[in-house]
Amino acid sequence: MSTPENQVPELPSSARLISTLATVAMISGLLVVLVYEFTKPIIAENQRRATERAIFKVLPKAKSRLTFVVEQDKLVLADDKTVGELVYAGYNQQNELVGVAINAAAQGYQGMIQILYGYHPDNGCITGFDVLKSTETPGFGTKITTDAGFLANFKCLDAKLNVTQSALANKIKAVRHGTKQHDWQIDAISGSTITSNAIGRMLNKSAQALHPVIARNLELLKQARQ
Repeated sequence: MSTPENQVPELPSSARLISTLATVAMISGLLVVLVYEFTKPIIAENQRRATERAIFKVLPKAKSRLTFVVEQDKLVLADDKTVGELVYAGYNQQNELVGVAINAAAQGYQGMIQILYGYHPDNGCITGFDVLKSTETPGFGTKITTDAGFLANFKCLDAKLNVTQSALANKIKAVRHGTKQHDWQIDAISGSTITSNAIGRMLNKSAQALHPVIARNLELLKQARQ
């Protein structure tokens, strides 16, 4: 006759196991939702501040700015909480338009690269950019923000429109280091061509889509602060 010490403990039933797992999963899911809801406004505010800093970095002559959202072929005055394709117009102390800041993004070597770039519709130049998000390899992909030769591309990167103002006159593209011949080309960083190419692709895609819209609404932008 077996003693109590030798008895095998009774295993919990399948129903009890399933119930326990379901409870744990429900609690875990609830915690994830609570954390997301708690951090969502914090993340949004950090993104807003990063964008705000970037606007005045790429438009250094701007003292104030307005936000517009693209609706079909028009620019409509909006706020920073508006969802959609946003264009930021910068103004000097005399409330004159000094340029616009536009978002652009593309796949880099390790992930998406998101930038904000400055565009001047009066002369068709892209004059600088600021990286809002990047997971590129430190020392190589991140050279786009420190390499003097690469940054020299943006003293006036040609982003002029064609005669009908329906698209760029010339496609923006990155070329192999040392082979740049035209102002619409980007001299790539040696050893970081994937990231350089990503900058070229994203600027070309954004400019082809948005620069014609800006041209058609340029008077609206100029008069918005008057």
